[in-house]
Amino acid sequence: MTAGDRKRRTTEADALCTAAYEKADAPTTGLALVAVGGYGRGELAPCSDLDVVLVHEEGVDPGAVAADVWYPLWDSGTRLDHSVRSLPEMVAAGAGDLKVALGLLDVRHVAGDPNLTLRLRGAVLTAWRRDARDRLPDLQRLVTSRHELLGELAHLSVPDLKEAEGGLRDATVLNALVASWLVDVPHTDLERSRQALLDVRDVLHATTGRATDRIAPETWPDLATGLGLEDERSAQVHVRELGRRIGHISRLTWRRVDAVLARPRTGRRARTPDLAPIGPVLALSGGEVVLASWARPAEDPLLLLRAAAEAAERDAVLAPATAARLVREGAALPEPWPDAARQLLVRLLASGRGLLPVWETLEETGALTAVLPEWERVRLLPHASAVHRYTVDRHVVETCIEASTLIRDVARPDVLLVAALLHDIGKGGLVEHSVAGEPVARTVATRMGFDADGVELVARLVRWHLLLSTTATTRDPEDPATVDLVAGHLRDAESVTLLLALTEADARATAPKAWSTWRASLVRDLAARVLASLGGDGPAAAPDEPEVDASALLGDAPVGLAVEETGDGVRVTVVAPDRIGLLADVAAVFALQRAPVRAARAWAQDDLGVSVWEVADAVVDAAVLRQRFDAVVERRVDPTARLRPADRLGLDPTVVVRPEASRGATVLEVRAADRPGVLHLTLAALATLDLSVRSAHVDTLGPQAVDVFYVQESGAGSLSEPRAAEAAHAVRDVLGGDLRLLVTIGHE
Repeated sequence: MTAGDRKRRTTEADALCTAAYEKADAPTTGLALVAVGGYGRGELAPCSDLDVVLVHEEGVDPGAVAADVWYPLWDSGTRLDHSVRSLPEMVAAGAGDLKVALGLLDVRHVAGDPNLTLRLRGAVLTAWRRDARDRLPDLQRLVTSRHELLGELAHLSVPDLKEAEGGLRDATVLNALVASWLVDVPHTDLERSRQALLDVRDVLHATTGRATDRIAPETWPDLATGLGLEDERSAQVHVRELGRRIGHISRLTWRRVDAVLARPRTGRRARTPDLAPIGPVLALSGGEVVLASWARPAEDPLLLLRAAAEAAERDAVLAPATAARLVREGAALPEPWPDAARQLLVRLLASGRGLLPVWETLEETGALTAVLPEWERVRLLPHASAVHRYTVDRHVVETCIEASTLIRDVARPDVLLVAALLHDIGKGGLVEHSVAGEPVARTVATRMGFDADGVELVARLVRWHLLLSTTATTRDPEDPATVDLVAGHLRDAESVTLLLALTEADARATAPKAWSTWRASLVRDLAARVLASLGGDGPAAAPDEPEVDASALLGDAPVGLAVEETGDGVRVTVVAPDRIGLLADVAAVFALQRAPVRAARAWAQDDLGVSVWEVADAVVDAAVLRQRFDAVVERRVDPTARLRPADRLGLDPTVVVRPEASRGATVLEVRAADRPGVLHLTLAALATLDLSVRSAHVDTLGPQAVDVFYVQESGAGSLSEPRAAEAAHAVRDVLGGDLRLLVTIGHE
């Protein structure tokens, strides 16, 4: 079944209709027989109806002509959907009903007065383009409602080729959007996919012998034979891939429609789109992240990941042309990846709902293969269990989205998110998928540049990602042997905490009822018992700090600065006479410089304050840093006013006070969305309370800043409980007073 067969069926139908029209002795002017819908597009399937309308001028009475046209068609056994309307009635019907309007956009002359058909087409198109800005929001609501009701063609167990998201109806709507002249679509890719999906429908009609758009499970083998494909699995992948591609084009086009409708009505289209720079070579244009023409992708292997992360975090589109160019011209990532590349991937995975459209663009443009070639193992792979609402690849993305909401609950969000990405990578083979997936996950994590502990954690989570859920629902959690079984596999408290988060994310991504209150309580109870058996997960004491030749670095200057290249960034060492607020001032310098801090350590050494800062992807000049430091210290610049967050970004921050973690200080653990100023604002709040930071341990894990401070009273020791609470609330206020704050004060 090909486009040639559809053309032949259309030609035969045209001949049948023309003969009936001529036999009816219909007038040659003022009356026309036109085809609409699929027949108007020339896309007749073997069992399709003929959608025809007898259109007449207002002063022309079709009278008995109509019956004389319909009867021969009925007698021939043709399935007919017919009506009789005047030209003004046709235009009015299109104006009053969006579905009618879409059908009229495909009107095609069959017999009678061609000038009348031409006038009808002109009137319909003129009205559609004139009213498009007002009608497209209603059309979008219809499309969204249909998608929510019927689901996605790429993931349905019984796909609907026409009405599901990514089906033929969406392709028709896309052509209507193009006809509005407000947006454009990638015509070649859309038409290729649409024609291939029409081929599938033709084979489905021929196989079943009836006009159906739904592929029942038992139909796949015959469909594979009719399409000339190897087997049932190949047929499923073929159909689902077509649906995913059309769905992706549809979502991208509607985002562009939103951008157009958000612009004021100027009466003319702008010659060039507005560009909002994102760094030196990326920009935001019309809701899409694009690449500057002067960019040199071959010189920056991180550019693809950076563009993807920026788009996902902004809930923007990664422009397909940009992704395709980065694939075509970009440099390959070195192996193992630099830390900055892994951080960008984690930022992408932690972006929430913004991940899905960006991930689709990476898949559709072939960019994902460059980052994760193992993805091909699960691409469009159907789940064996009917409880899953998505194919394996989409389920994995949904698991990452769910896991992004749980990163506050774990010490290693980077490990959690990469494990979520890889947890089902072993599916599709004969070996149990968690067993098959472990070595693949180990290989991928090693390539991504995780250290040995990180690789082991990722591999362990993939291997045992079903352990908590299956054990909690099939074994007695009060039996010590049950706890020993889980503890023996997971080995440490960190793995238990990570697996608990992964288990929840995996279940929530499976189906709405897969993480019921009952199941959640069983899993959490088992995890709590295992954690207790392993001794809990309290933080370790502060590590010993390295010695720095601080006096030599400081010399006679008020501040000593040293900048050292590290391969994927710089390391900055800062030495100055120790005082309350020193660390806040140094943090302000980096924040005002917009230098992304990956990690930092700070401590007191004799009467000096020493800090070492790992800065990623930034050109840092020691002289400039000194000038900014002087400006901050002399209060010629007020960093707090400049850096205070204006609105809520990311997940709510959490503050945990742990008095049991140190005998000489109170440990304050702060987790917040990583953005410029978080560290300075936190330290400034502590300095305002006249609190001394004995040491600081700053880390950035994907989108999350994880900062641990050993805080003391000035000239004294650890904080009292009221003072600890006061410090925690002060941090809350500066990070955003309207945000929810979790304050936990632990005791031995």
